[in-house]
This record gives sequence, C-alpha cells and structure tokens, in this order.
Amino acid sequence: MADDKETAEKPSYEQARDELAEVVKRLEAGGLTLEESLNLWERGERLAAICEEWLEGARARLAAALDRPENGDAAAPF
Repeated sequence: MADDKETAEKPSYEQARDELAEVVKRLEAGGLTLEESLNLWERGERLAAICEEWLEGARARLAAALDRPENGDAAAPF
C-alpha cells in the first residue's frame, strides 16, 4: 500500500509548480542561513522532479491519444 500513500502525498502539478515558484522567490530574495538555503534548494529539486513526472505522464497520455485512431480514422484529431 506504499503506492496509495505516495499518491495521496504527491501534490498536483499545479501545487508543485506554485510551491517551486515560491521556493525560487525565497532563494532569490536571500537573507537565509546556509542551512535554510540548502533545505529550500533540496525541496525545490524534489518539486522539480514531481513536475517532471507529471509532464512525462501528460506527454505519454497525449501520445497514446494521438496514436489511437477514432472511428477507424487514422487522421490526427486536430
């Protein structure tokens, strides 16, 4: 059941993106201790990886949808 827990704790793409933007803003503002900066940097790396996972999944879903002919028509839906 680790997958259920991981899924429940994984933020949405939008949540991860917004938090990542906040992390970047705080790092750019400065005034943090080295430890605070390192912790924020590590959090930012994790958030960036989460965003990339979401984007890879979206690309895969889009590719699958484009490869699936609808009503026997092989033309792209766009």
